[in-house]
Amino acid sequence: MGPGPVRPVVAGADGCRGGWLVAVASSGRRALSAERLPDLEPVFARLAAGQLAALAVDIPIGLSGAGPRRCDAEARRLLGPRRSSVFPAPARAALGASCHAQASALNQQAGGKRLSLQSLSMLGRIGHVEHLVRRHPGQVVAECHPELSFCLMAGAPMAHPKRTAAGRTERLDALRAALDGIDAQASSPLFSAHPDDLLDAFACAWSAARLLAGEATVLGGDLDPTGLPMRIVA
Repeated sequence: MGPGPVRPVVAGADGCRGGWLVAVASSGRRALSAERLPDLEPVFARLAAGQLAALAVDIPIGLSGAGPRRCDAEARRLLGPRRSSVFPAPARAALGASCHAQASALNQQAGGKRLSLQSLSMLGRIGHVEHLVRRHPGQVVAECHPELSFCLMAGAPMAHPKRTAAGRTERLDALRAALDGIDAQASSPLFSAHPDDLLDAFACAWSAARLLAGEATVLGGDLDPTGLPMRIVA
């Protein structure tokens, strides 16, 4: 008997200091590899070349013209005690701001709140991913929220914050049940350097596999003023 069909490969991406953690898994839910990249250009090139079938990334894709996004509100409702992990996505008007004060004022004018410094730091990443999405139309790319992925893996929101030892243990346990081979990735030097980000990246890869299989939970879905869907998949 010959080898079985080769399963498509998917990826999940989570921002880390100075770049991104990108986790790769088979659509059959096996963890394959992980790497740290300065940007996501190579990942989108792999999508365009057919080397990756889907990408789930922990960054807002699709920004509201006015008011909060429905997908963010739905994610907070599902996460309950972990709801604070879902930061409000900035309004589209704030994306081109040149400083914190301007971004906060524009976001407030669009019906949102003044932006925290943490939210402001996301603007460059949001613009980077949006640029790549527009350069590579037709690829399976979606916004993901790792805490929502972990919640669905385990059947309930995580009990502990992810930056605690107990939080890392319960998230790794959830991944062990969801992805074969995750222990080999968790023993890598990348895990020692970026434990939270690597766990989140593999959670996004798990959601990318679910999206490809038509099994993902999809929150929101309405279009932003430029036609991008405002949705979170998990």
